[in-house]
Amino acid sequence: MKIGDILSEKIIIDCDPGQDDAVALFLALASQDELDIQGITTVAGNVPLALTERNARIICEIAGCEDIPVYAGCPRPMLIDLVTAENVHGSTGIDGINIFNPKKEIENKHAVDFIIDTLKGAEKDSITLVPMGPLTNIAMSIIKDPTILRNIKQIVLMGGAMREAGNLSASAEFNMRVDPHAAAKVFNCGKPIIVMSLDVTHKVLTSMERVKRIENIGNNVAVATADMLKFFARYDSNKYGKDGAPLHDPCTIAWLLQPDLFEGKECNVRIETCSPLTMGHTSVDYWGVEGIKPNAIWMQNIDDEGFYDLLIKRLKKFS
Repeated sequence: MKIGDILSEKIIIDCDPGQDDAVALFLALASQDELDIQGITTVAGNVPLALTERNARIICEIAGCEDIPVYAGCPRPMLIDLVTAENVHGSTGIDGINIFNPKKEIENKHAVDFIIDTLKGAEKDSITLVPMGPLTNIAMSIIKDPTILRNIKQIVLMGGAMREAGNLSASAEFNMRVDPHAAAKVFNCGKPIIVMSLDVTHKVLTSMERVKRIENIGNNVAVATADMLKFFARYDSNKYGKDGAPLHDPCTIAWLLQPDLFEGKECNVRIETCSPLTMGHTSVDYWGVEGIKPNAIWMQNIDDEGFYDLLIKRLKKFS
């Protein structure tokens, strides 16, 4: 597989909204000419499941895309207790906008069953999974029915860190640390994996100038995006001393739409699942010193101005 071999895609988005998940959903919903969204599945992560599934439905309603089905998935990690991030995202997960009870209802089917059923009904190597949160739903789908692997084209995920170290623990990125056992299962699944780690997402900061450009678009989606990003930026701006926050999850969708914005390298990636000190650490054999076959493309660079140009162009489509 070569970087850039991505055209029109059937995708399943797995998320835990989260302001950055919300922006990723807006970007995907604005790009349905190129992305055939089979459904949106939600998982416990940034906030508990009851909030992530509600938030996904709110985002669909704001975007006027009530026809996209939303499914609730796993309420906790596979083997360890759930850790959430209200300190980053606020008590609702998408603080910054007015929260309402969406008219759009959650689907009756469990997210894991939806993923399995959708893949079993698909052709070989035809559906891309786009997980933006802890990998619990994806791992449980593979465990429950390993035959679905045949029909997964690739997994484009946000998670992990190498040069940027951790953002939940000293050595682990949030999504990997919340459910390291699920992450290990996914990275060992044998399908192509494209990784949007902190190494690349920390290069797409939501500066005030960029937020203002988004706000000036003026439509409801753009204003909601700007309002969420203003809230989202306060934590990381204080933590890292930079102008704005990293816009993590939209990198997955941006790569599907415009892969030439990114640079990456094939590496072997393994997940630490035993050590209390480094649980969830992504061990990236960047230089191939262990001689292990690569199982992922580790993204490391991005054209950040091109990324925001793409985002702004797509948000204008909601006008």
